[in-house]
Amino acid sequence: MAGKGTPATALLQKQKVTHTVHTYDHDPRAESFGLEAVEALGLEPGRVFKTLVTDVDGKLVVGVVPVTGQLDLKALAAAAGGKKAKMADPAAAQRATGYVLGGISPLGHRSRLPVVLDGSALNYPTMFCSGGRRGLEVELDPAELVRLTGAVVAGIAAG
Repeated sequence: MAGKGTPATALLQKQKVTHTVHTYDHDPRAESFGLEAVEALGLEPGRVFKTLVTDVDGKLVVGVVPVTGQLDLKALAAAAGGKKAKMADPAAAQRATGYVLGGISPLGHRSRLPVVLDGSALNYPTMFCSGGRRGLEVELDPAELVRLTGAVVAGIAAG
């Protein structure tokens, strides 16, 4: 991975967090980046999480949910201490995180954003999330993700 690191992988290395980097060839025609990772890497879908940037009462908040489910915006707003949540403007999400859509990691944002992690992540010894680029997943202990991001853990996945 020399020369191909991201702010997310750099943070994991700097904090000496045990993790594994998994890469695959991203297909630009893929409709779901998360499900593409599941298929390309042969992973259990419930262990792979997508990172969604939302707007909660005018402030950006990151929701991390299994790729097999949807983000429950009402539950996310409550977990973030807000009243109303909607998906963030894609350009604002990319600006605040420093990542492109489909490659937004919950780690290593340009601006520190509040993170809410779906509680189902804690059912696994390790989880997978974007490493900060399309075709790049990192596997780590969900407790480490919570520690590094200061995440709130709540039931925010629907379906």
